[in-house]
Amino acid sequence: MPRAVREQQMLDAAVRTFGQRGYRAASMDEIADFAGVSKPLVYLYLNSKEDLFTACIRREATALTAAVRAGVHPGLPADRQLWEGLRAFFTHTAENPDGWAVLHLQARTHGEPFAAEVAAMREELVAFVTELIVVAAREAHRDPNLPEREVAGLAEALVGAAESLAAWANAAPGVSARQAAATLMNFAWAGLGNLMEDRPWSAPQEAGGGSLR
Repeated sequence: MPRAVREQQMLDAAVRTFGQRGYRAASMDEIADFAGVSKPLVYLYLNSKEDLFTACIRREATALTAAVRAGVHPGLPADRQLWEGLRAFFTHTAENPDGWAVLHLQARTHGEPFAAEVAAMREELVAFVTELIVVAAREAHRDPNLPEREVAGLAEALVGAAESLAAWANAAPGVSARQAAATLMNFAWAGLGNLMEDRPWSAPQEAGGGSLR
């Protein structure tokens, strides 16, 4: 069997084990058994438990970001692009619950270098969502110079909400990826849509007449 195929089998087994048992509780013996190989072969291919976990994080992060990007089709209206991106995100996390557990739960709770790997994935997703919102906002306002910093916070909030909602949807029986995406669209798009129409929410004035900002 080619090395690349064997290595993917090991990663499949490792993602399953890490996702279901956690990084500390998972054993290399168990991973080797799931992969149908000897433990020395796992060490030969992937060096150590830490290196194996890092390889799992990188593979799952790459697959998730690729799925989101592939789900968005340029040229669609802004709400449709966001909807398709969210649906792709929730579909992928629902179909790969162990991989999502590795990224969202395990990697973030065991320090460096694992947390840094997930942070890099998150930065890529936030940058992608920021780009979507910026393009839509610039078109709505007919302003090609609208700065990204004005929507970067919105992208951060949206990605954070999607991450939390995916964890909830995977644990809640009967919640489909489409339902999860629709929930977040209903929560987020009313506000984003108002921004696109130049109708932002304004903070109330303080008693002395000043803004709360």
